[in-house]
Amino acid sequence: MAKALQSLLFYLITSACMISLMFAQDQFEYYNFSKANLSLDGMATILPNGLLQLTNKTALKTGHAFYKVPIEFNSSSSTSAESLSFSTEFAFAIVPENGSLGQGMAFVVSPTPDLSYGGASSFLGFVNTRTNNKTDTHILAIELDTNGSAEADEKSGNHVGIDVNGIFSVASDNASYFNGTEGKNNTLVLANGRSILIWIEYDGIDKLNVTLAPVPTTKPGSPFLSKFIKPSLPLLSRTINISEIFMERMFVGFSGSTGTLTSNQYILGWSFKKGGKAESLDMSKFPNPPVSSPPSKSKSKSLQIIVPTISTIVLLLILGGAIYLYKKKKYAEVLEQWEKEYSPQRLSFRTLFKATKGFKENRLLGAGGFGKVYKGELPSGIQIAVKRVSHDVEQGMQQYVAEVASMGRLRHKNLVQLLGYCRRKGELLLVYDYMPNGSLDDYLFNTQNPKSLSLSQRFHIVKGVASALLYLHEDWEQVVLHRDIKASNILLDANLNGKLGDFGLARFHDRGMNIEATRVVGTIGYMAPELTAMGVATTWTDVYAFGAFMLEVVCGRRPVDPDKPREEMILIKWVATCGKNGVLMDTVDSKLEGNFSAKEAELLLKLGMLCSQSNPENRPSMRQMIQYLEGNASIPDISFDTYEFGIPNIRERNNETGTTQTTTSSLANFSYDTVTVLFGGR
Repeated sequence: MAKALQSLLFYLITSACMISLMFAQDQFEYYNFSKANLSLDGMATILPNGLLQLTNKTALKTGHAFYKVPIEFNSSSSTSAESLSFSTEFAFAIVPENGSLGQGMAFVVSPTPDLSYGGASSFLGFVNTRTNNKTDTHILAIELDTNGSAEADEKSGNHVGIDVNGIFSVASDNASYFNGTEGKNNTLVLANGRSILIWIEYDGIDKLNVTLAPVPTTKPGSPFLSKFIKPSLPLLSRTINISEIFMERMFVGFSGSTGTLTSNQYILGWSFKKGGKAESLDMSKFPNPPVSSPPSKSKSKSLQIIVPTISTIVLLLILGGAIYLYKKKKYAEVLEQWEKEYSPQRLSFRTLFKATKGFKENRLLGAGGFGKVYKGELPSGIQIAVKRVSHDVEQGMQQYVAEVASMGRLRHKNLVQLLGYCRRKGELLLVYDYMPNGSLDDYLFNTQNPKSLSLSQRFHIVKGVASALLYLHEDWEQVVLHRDIKASNILLDANLNGKLGDFGLARFHDRGMNIEATRVVGTIGYMAPELTAMGVATTWTDVYAFGAFMLEVVCGRRPVDPDKPREEMILIKWVATCGKNGVLMDTVDSKLEGNFSAKEAELLLKLGMLCSQSNPENRPSMRQMIQYLEGNASIPDISFDTYEFGIPNIRERNNETGTTQTTTSSLANFSYDTVTVLFGGR
């Protein structure tokens, strides 16, 4: 009996310890962070007095501190509200460095404690240009921003914001706290060098509250108030469904960053609890943050070197002036008043010049009718492609830059991301994500350095481009016409995913707006017959170009090839003839050497011909194309009679007889550069 009681007692004690350990993972309280279970990176460090320091005076760096143990959310063992609710209270101090207020910091809930990829400056260290505003980022952040030069949605350079998956706040307000005695909100400067308390609470259903208050100071002889009562009204109260953001295991912690402006950011105490109210912090246990460094007021008291002669002074002044003028001209930009609203998308020429090592030839990725493209790397480590586009006139530049800014807001996994732009006299520079595998055109047609793609890989690329076009045509806030779909404008990432790029000819239209004919742009062989005849670009003309692109991919040859026999010169016509004669597979790229799925090849060829119908209304929409490519809908029967297809008109006029005919000689100097045809003298 005694042994049984001892066994039972041992079991109960062990179970209690395990339950206590599990509970401790969801609740903690820290004052001396040298004893905390934290993961640190970047500038983050723990000072000898136990103070947690996120950032220091080092420019353009980040610092992170996360609780090492993941918090279990969406637990099946508890109710939904219990599994998602949490509460945290912490005290922080942002100490200016030489008068600089710095960039700011954030409390972060992330699926990983490793945010070393986070960008400095306005990204606050928890996202970068690739992850910003992406739903698969799964990050909730409460930003304490001290820099007023950031995004347009921010109200000031001293504000608090609730961020979801990026740095654009879903709710924000100027930093302040509710004073119950006065019955009003009092402004609170975040970077004042003093300690500030913050409470962040989520009820597990839909309400997220953020409350601020200064740590009270006491007069000599006054009793010290160890625990401060939270203000009755929160600064921010936002309805938000955190179940759409959080994964089952999330990490909690802090992220800070510096830009060219720096500050020292400290955490003095931190308590957290999942499924209830976090323990109130005891302010008597807070370590004191270092005082702010005053702006340097040192002035030179005397000249260290006396210039021997006036001529030497003049020579130095002339030399310095020449160097200044040279650098000013070297990095000169064009910046007009109307461009200020696009400042988040604008990059300096100096930055791009250094990123590309001065646009050296060994950084050249390619060149075309619109300019040259160079590889570069930003200080944050992000690889970029910089396209230098020449322009001689300023007419229409304001509209074009507005459209460039709109392109920067397009977000789709199969679109090449436009990161920003820069303007100089006579040229425009566009900055894109770098695609390490170059263009699809290089894989299909480069004979000097041949590269191979299986038909399955090509099929995957086609589906990706189709998904991007569906987004542009139907899923974005405006209708976007690309107007130049072809293999050379499809870029491949490290995993050979196809991404539609080169939006130099793209146009944005409000839904339901009438589209007027002003000019025809595009590439011969990809332009729909109604486009060349009437000058009206629609989603149907993009579909026609996509059809020509699909035939190009599966056949491994361009829409018009002057080196082929007359009957094979026009790709659409040749595929139609082979289809009519029952030898459709003869058109498949010979470089595949028969190693392909006939079913996939037939589907691509028939869809390419379906998009090439001469009547625009007979062409499928991009939504239908996705259904066909995914196998969720049966492709309609098509006839291979050539009169039903929009055959490109490549003709040469006989001035003596007044007739026209297609000839090989007329294509002797044929080029696949993008062409522009003006209509009506406009």
